[in-house]
Amino acid sequence: MQIYTVQFQQKKWMEHVVMLLLTKCVLGMLPSVGCWEQWCYEHGVQISESLLSILRGQPYLWARLDRKPNKLAEKRFKNFLHSKQNSKEFFWNVEEDFKPVPECWIPAKEIEQLNGNPMPDENGHIPGWVPVEKNSKQYCWHSSVVNYEFEIALVLRHHSDDPGLLEISAVPLSDLLEQTLELIGTNINGNPYGLGSKKHPLHLLIPHGAFQIRNLPTLKHNDLLSWFEGCREGKIEGIVWHCSDGCLIKVHRHHLGLCWPIPDTYMNSKPVVINMNLNNYVYAFDAKCLFNHFSKIDNQKFGRLKDIILNV
Repeated sequence: MQIYTVQFQQKKWMEHVVMLLLTKCVLGMLPSVGCWEQWCYEHGVQISESLLSILRGQPYLWARLDRKPNKLAEKRFKNFLHSKQNSKEFFWNVEEDFKPVPECWIPAKEIEQLNGNPMPDENGHIPGWVPVEKNSKQYCWHSSVVNYEFEIALVLRHHSDDPGLLEISAVPLSDLLEQTLELIGTNINGNPYGLGSKKHPLHLLIPHGAFQIRNLPTLKHNDLLSWFEGCREGKIEGIVWHCSDGCLIKVHRHHLGLCWPIPDTYMNSKPVVINMNLNNYVYAFDAKCLFNHFSKIDNQKFGRLKDIILNV
């Protein structure tokens, strides 16, 4: 029987994030303020996280699946959280307290282990991954953006020759190995970018770190708030700081009491071009797949993401 202990410290969220960032700056894990714009920041599109890794000898897309506590354990954990001023430790019985997961489930790499077993995080979850199989019903939107026969994925990122232009292209899965990505689109997180429609859903993958923020505000609550509210570049869901020790620190609009989604996102202010020439592939693609639909509008340019219309 594995009993895990979770310790809690009572800190205000924003104070904790700012202190953590400043600490990492002092330790040299973040660049100095003057050269932050040279570092990798990303739009915090907290949507549907994915991972590219090897399964059965070939690159595979994996979907995020957290192992969560059952009802009794969740109730016990919530009661603890509401009375945590009287106790600083919570004890988990992982074998009995958590819902079962598929046999193919694997824990996330960053999860702490005890005696070879993954430990729950401070939220009471054990983050992990499951492979996205071809024609998966549960992960059909993930499945729609990959083709395992040709080993490619539908990816949105900046155009290599024009940073002001977005590009949708078929990227080899081998180029994305061991990267985490976000799934965006019609049926994900309320579709804040206006992609596709119910009749013709459209989904894309975005590699983490693909969208950099050049002009960040100082690490003060009011400055962050003003940046998100008044800056054009601030019309995003959040920011992720990438630290040299591998730590990711995220600030979401909700943490600052701001709304999301919003009507006009920064990502939807940029033109986008389609780069989907499939003539080099020996076999034909399924007529109903997104790769085939995008190939029909290859080289076409649209004013923004929500203007894309597929020739279905």
